[in-house]
Amino acid sequence: MGVLDGKIALITGASRGIGRAIAETLAREGADLALCDLQIDWLADTAAAVRALGRRAECFAVNVSQAADVEAGVNAAVQALGRIDILVNNAGITKDGFLARMSEADWDAVIDVNLKGTFLFSKAVGKIMMRQRGGAIVNIASIIGLIGNAGQCNYAASKAGVIALTKSVAKELAGRGVRANAVAPGFIETRMTEVLSAEVRQKMLDAIPMGRFGTPQDVADVVLFLASDASSYVTGHVVTVSGGMVM
Repeated sequence: MGVLDGKIALITGASRGIGRAIAETLAREGADLALCDLQIDWLADTAAAVRALGRRAECFAVNVSQAADVEAGVNAAVQALGRIDILVNNAGITKDGFLARMSEADWDAVIDVNLKGTFLFSKAVGKIMMRQRGGAIVNIASIIGLIGNAGQCNYAASKAGVIALTKSVAKELAGRGVRANAVAPGFIETRMTEVLSAEVRQKMLDAIPMGRFGTPQDVADVVLFLASDASSYVTGHVVTVSGGMVM
């Protein structure tokens, strides 16, 4: 038996990296999944991995920054799977650049996906969870939302917004049995870190007390805890997964 037996989880940005690790981890613990990303074909590998674990995987193409898309995707997920017990807002992008040269378009794009997308899904799924009198929302933030980073004003602002949104949603929905928490990863081994130079990678490693980058599984394991009944008295919290970089 898994700790999520009988649960339905919706995950955004589920096609690769942290999102795929979360999907496989929740499926191993018994959850059936609604997988969302911008293009449905991006989800094929994740869906196949989930089904290989014996769990259902329904895939939906959703632009998280568009309210109509989000509403349609959530409604389709409920129609296909019956309910939503867990929401993981993982979809996110970066468009880095220093403040003096950052375009308004790059600012808007990052805020729209990372922050507005989290708001739209939390609103749509939150209504369902309130009617069900229970549910868990887990938002993927970032340590950059806590400490800032040169060249990432838009990303830092979006993730700081996700943290504040999480705490506000937690206060609003707690009385209906719905919990909301955030996970703030540090430097995680993904496609983003693969392209960095050896010099940059070493500089990043020097800032991490544990001396290694995190893995998508490190993040997924914390998401599992926050999505499960093991954290039934935890809401409005931000868990950093950074190897001690942020304490």
